[in-house]
Amino acid sequence: MPRQVHLFERPSRFVAGTVGQPGDRTFYLQASDDAGRVVSVALEKSQVQVLADRMSELLDEVASRPGAVVPPDADVDDLDPLTAPVDEEFRVAAMGLAWDAQTQAVVVEAVAAGEEPVEEDAILSDSDEGPDALRVTMTPGAARAFVARARRVVAAGRPSCPLCSLPLDPTGHVCPRQNGYRR
Repeated sequence: MPRQVHLFERPSRFVAGTVGQPGDRTFYLQASDDAGRVVSVALEKSQVQVLADRMSELLDEVASRPGAVVPPDADVDDLDPLTAPVDEEFRVAAMGLAWDAQTQAVVVEAVAAGEEPVEEDAILSDSDEGPDALRVTMTPGAARAFVARARRVVAAGRPSCPLCSLPLDPTGHVCPRQNGYRR
């Protein structure tokens, strides 16, 4: 079966969001365009954090180049929930991040998990073979807004125990630092 690549060139919205309560959340990347097309892919919390961190580093590096026009850190201006219904296209196994100097844009690709490990050559490639993917090309300003929202979404989880840094559950917490144990 040929590879299905969901392409979004400068989408109207590209955000990280969640469904569920803290401690039982599912994380998504969601892209939508003006035509009403919406694609949602599921991923892990740590993947959202790494994507936001690497995207920020990429933008900082590009901004340090002579003649580059990259906005500074942005505030979160999109606080709306994910567009419903959230239908998972696939679960993300690997991601790619690049700067397209020709169009002055950030390119993000999330690649689906398959039965075989994802080969590095399949990420950000235009071949017809390989796993399904979501590819988004966005302006530096939109990328900064994505980073701000993604960091806010990740931080909105359960608070950490001040002693052991493990997440505190609403039902209680057995802290290994207070002669407790962790199951």
